Amino acid sequence: MSSLMESPTTSSAVSPPSGNEPVWIVPLHAHPHYAHVRLRRVFTTDGTRHQVVLVDARKLLACADRDETDYVLRPVDEWHQGKVRGIREFLDPANARIPQMPYVTITTRCAPGLLGWLRLEHEGVVAFRNGQHRARYMLAAGAVWFPVEVHEREAALLRQFCGAPDDARTALRPAFADADAISRT
Repeated sequence: MSSLMESPTTSSAVSPPSGNEPVWIVPLHAHPHYAHVRLRRVFTTDGTRHQVVLVDARKLLACADRDETDYVLRPVDEWHQGKVRGIREFLDPANARIPQMPYVTITTRCAPGLLGWLRLEHEGVVAFRNGQHRARYMLAAGAVWFPVEVHEREAALLRQFCGAPDDARTALRPAFADADAISRT
């Protein structure tokens, strides 16, 4: 299972998911509109060097809040209602189109405090390339873990700072099914 979630695969896909493309079902524990969202890979064609990593939602967004170079969104409860409605409709599992999972990069920097000043302690800094609204909305809707895509050279670092525990890997698995069958779940 973890080899499916963390093995390198492939190049950018704009095409709709096929029957052999994995789809991750992410449970939402505090969402009155629907109980889960479906996510698919960003990079799906042979030749790319990206991996899917299952992340802890809170850890990922804590690392993203440290990003000083890109646009960092406010919490969902501060969004205007049109934006909230739009992302809710976009992620709705009743839609035929399956949204792509967030795509991120990660680096490190010295942590604040004495150990950071001595360069003994570091913290992760995540930047979203795509999917920041999705990630923040899923956390607000009660997602504990969800998959993200990252370049293979950054996958170990992302797992180190934001990785979900091993029990999450058994709770959240990709399914191989056609889009019509998944939308009926």
